[in-house]
Amino acid sequence: MTYAITQTCCNDATCVAVCPVNCIHPTPEERAFGSTEMLHIDPRACIDCGACADACPVDAIFPVDSLSAGQREYADINAAYYEGAEPLAAEVDGPNFHAWGEPVFERNLPSDFGPLRVAVVGTGPAGMYAAQDLLLHTAAEVTLIDRLPVAGGLVRYGVAPDHPATKKVGDTFSRFHSHPQVRMHLGIEVGRDVTPEELSAHHDAVVYAVGASTDRRLGVPGEDKPGCLSATAFVAWYNAHPEAVAQGVDLSAERVVVVGNGNVALDVARILVADPEALSATDIAAHALDALRASRVREVVVLGRRGPEDAAYTRSELLALKHLEGVELVVDDHDPRTAAAIDTAGAGDRAGVLKGLARVRTDAASLTGGERRIVLRFHSEVREIRGEGDGVSSVRVTDGGGDGDGGGTADLGAGLLLRAIGYRGLPVPGLPFDETSGTVPHEGGRVAGVPGSYVVGWIKRGPSGGIGANRTCAAETVGTLLADAVAGELPTPTGDAKAFRRLARQRNRRVVDARGLAAIDRAERDRGRRDGRPRVKLATVEELVATARSGRLLRLTR
Repeated sequence: MTYAITQTCCNDATCVAVCPVNCIHPTPEERAFGSTEMLHIDPRACIDCGACADACPVDAIFPVDSLSAGQREYADINAAYYEGAEPLAAEVDGPNFHAWGEPVFERNLPSDFGPLRVAVVGTGPAGMYAAQDLLLHTAAEVTLIDRLPVAGGLVRYGVAPDHPATKKVGDTFSRFHSHPQVRMHLGIEVGRDVTPEELSAHHDAVVYAVGASTDRRLGVPGEDKPGCLSATAFVAWYNAHPEAVAQGVDLSAERVVVVGNGNVALDVARILVADPEALSATDIAAHALDALRASRVREVVVLGRRGPEDAAYTRSELLALKHLEGVELVVDDHDPRTAAAIDTAGAGDRAGVLKGLARVRTDAASLTGGERRIVLRFHSEVREIRGEGDGVSSVRVTDGGGDGDGGGTADLGAGLLLRAIGYRGLPVPGLPFDETSGTVPHEGGRVAGVPGSYVVGWIKRGPSGGIGANRTCAAETVGTLLADAVAGELPTPTGDAKAFRRLARQRNRRVVDARGLAAIDRAERDRGRRDGRPRVKLATVEELVATARSGRLLRLTR
């Protein structure tokens, strides 16, 4: 019996480091690492030790014989990765299971290397992987800063609520929130409460992990109507982001159009038609759950500009849609190129996952019965968003018309359009910015022309890669930072940690520290236990700050 890696794989490669027989690939040392959607276990070499499953931060690894019906395909997916490859030779003459390469020491810190004081701006995966690297491998003192009064970033506010295993990576990060070498200042915004210069003056180095917080636009008529939203805003709404509007997403129409072919597009489509009672066991925002229970949405049309062979979503997310209870997944066959791509696709191709699905024609009318379905419509672009007054009533899209020339158009009746065509970074105060890529120019994470400043995550490399990709990204940035420190190229700070704490609290009296964050966590979990849910999130800045203060004061008076 062997193990298999499944849908929620985050690619951070923790499992690779603990495998005693080197049967998980691609490894971070291999060229293919980062180019595959997930890691794979070689069933020919796996010795059933379970070390990988214990180490996995997102519960993505299971024994093959325990896989559920919806996961059994992953046994074949893991095995298919190694088809045609020679099995690894066993090390028969020694105690090791296989031959290991020579040890590599990429970082060499001198014995008298003193502790650095490093600020990390952003507490999402990128920032926390950077903090983890510093705390585990150096004596650095880390200041965690976030403009929101709660930590988590995209783990808290970007992962879909029906992916609880993926959210578990947050538990890995949370152990560092109360680390003795960490000081936490939540609710502080760089550029509003403190300047970049003030931040640098109190730290040896500053690592910016601010992500890509805005979305790309379609650039078509009608895009500014209230019924046209970004998927970013919709995801924030159902995840109880304190800056999202608690009410106001109109789900009264039977059809919603989602523009985009990435994982975020599939996330919002799935949430729109999922059974609300199934979602009630998750940490979805209470206001979103109420709205979904009253929703009339029965059909979501997902538009892709290119064909199924070029879709940006992962096979694992597409496979999950095929097993969504009570929801039919179908393909719109308005363009013959779609059917041709599916019919000729190989078993390992994205388009191959669509074989066997019903093929339909999406017309102006929407479903009127009680059925729910997701329609994948490829080779289709939005030309105009129409509607009387402020509302959306239809979406005009390109339509091949059966001849594949793409010259015609069709109107799809819809009451809501969500654009999920990519994220984009915003300028960071005090740092250079590339308007074309939406990133900060850098060299190995070192910000060009700003000594002591570094970037990590999407603001460094653009909006690509999942949670685990930030681990290797952070390792590069931290490595650059430490090399600069050894070379004496970091500016000397003029203030200390206590001075920065005083400054932060002078500028913002609502700063949340680690004890306040712990109080928020306890309160949300307590609310969740009462409702049979993992947690019920506090949805406003006021609630978060008040809970942090009350919990902190309660502990101080005990």
